[in-house]
Amino acid sequence: MRPHATASNPAAGNVTSAVLAIGRSDFPNVLIDTLRRQAGVGHCMVFALSRAGAASCLLDAGNIPIGGDLGAAYAGQFHESDPNRDAMFEGEGGAPIMLPMFAPRMYGARYRKIFFQDSGIVDKCATAIWTGNTCFYVNFYRIAAQGRFSAAQRERLEAIAPAIGASVARHFQEKATPDQSLATLFATRAPLAALTPREQEVCRRILAGYSSEAISKGLGISLHSTLTYRKRAYQRLGISSQSELFAIVLRLLAGPRGLN
Repeated sequence: MRPHATASNPAAGNVTSAVLAIGRSDFPNVLIDTLRRQAGVGHCMVFALSRAGAASCLLDAGNIPIGGDLGAAYAGQFHESDPNRDAMFEGEGGAPIMLPMFAPRMYGARYRKIFFQDSGIVDKCATAIWTGNTCFYVNFYRIAAQGRFSAAQRERLEAIAPAIGASVARHFQEKATPDQSLATLFATRAPLAALTPREQEVCRRILAGYSSEAISKGLGISLHSTLTYRKRAYQRLGISSQSELFAIVLRLLAGPRGLN
């Protein structure tokens, strides 16, 4: 087990679409599409675990037909025999945890049969993040038709796991609603809230991947004005790039206050 925090890694910016979908009904679809593009993930499942012993399946999306059954079985009893459990509970804290690499020998015979042999799963990566007394356990799978994750895909998953974990935790917080979106984050959380409304609009479109020309057209302002708003916003935030802007958003999402 080792913490793996890469909030300042520019690679994290490639999961912006998932961050922008936080609180929306299409978040599961956006998440799995992002994971497929970025690291060849076939299926994603998210569980919430508590120190009191409760477990629930929050998300089941991808190419495993019996994913729902697996989620129910895991939440019902198998979470207690998950070999990652000790690593997750020992790693309680604000930083996302990249869990040990999958190996069949880690699991008992019954666990292997139900969760890997019967389902066709041949490989798995996982990350976890604690918010308060809840651990959000995010699992990434590949089935036989896909083969195992390549070394490059594992590296990509390690790079984006902090952003994915923080996004999942934020989305599934008990109080999370559609209006607790990126717009709300900009409106209520320092240092983003210190920006003017127009600077916030420009920054949100930068995060969404719009070019300066597209931002100008969308807001009905000149290109010169767009560049000026961007420059002023970056100066207020003490940054110089889109990846640094994304890092601020990710830090707010992942931090204890950002998830309350």
